[in-house]
Amino acid sequence: MGHKKLIRFEAIKTFPNVLQYPQGMQGKWDDFFGNSNGITLELACGKGEYTVALAKQYADRNFIGVDLKGNRIWAGAKKCLEDGIKNAAFLRTQIEKITDYFTPGEVQEIWITFPDPQLRPSRAKKRLTHPRFLRLYQQVLAPGGLIHLKTDSPDLYRFTKLVADIYGLPVLEDYDNVYAQQHIGEELKIKTYYESLDIAGSNTVHYLKFRLPAPLPLEKDEQLKQCMREPALD
Repeated sequence: MGHKKLIRFEAIKTFPNVLQYPQGMQGKWDDFFGNSNGITLELACGKGEYTVALAKQYADRNFIGVDLKGNRIWAGAKKCLEDGIKNAAFLRTQIEKITDYFTPGEVQEIWITFPDPQLRPSRAKKRLTHPRFLRLYQQVLAPGGLIHLKTDSPDLYRFTKLVADIYGLPVLEDYDNVYAQQHIGEELKIKTYYESLDIAGSNTVHYLKFRLPAPLPLEKDEQLKQCMREPALD
């Protein structure tokens, strides 16, 4: 591990806005933030640009960036401390363990910003919009909670649209090219470090906003598998 990473890992141990694999936090976030405002999660938050920017935009809401990489979380957490942002925090853990930290209905919205698209079909279950993960989100989201996906991967975008169609998830906004829109909300103008890299090489950003109104029927899983075998989604 590099010297800089070691320094950052040590630093976040002292940051009051970083929790690493905490225990007993379910139902305790009101106490942590000192208010009962709604909670928004940014999953796979990386450097936490969305967490920080959204917290600045909405002082009456609480935001939590979730990521496993402590050296990345350091950047967003440090920015919040320097700027006096009190309504943002960072949770270091695996996303698969998200239900360990929140009670049912404790989260209002989830942002998934430029996650690894896991392009190989054999890794489809690792996509953060796969039903495997959506079922975890449903356990912590308030009824009808919102999911936002912002990605430069056309494959992940199409996959998520397929999931929404098969499982009957209400899609509220669907932009094939965010910056081609005449008007977009301030939330969509936030840019992350990974967005600037344009790893997908598409020079295009896609966005979906949809709800998770009810449990995803297990019988639809086979249909999804069959559709994924089509060349367009390989």
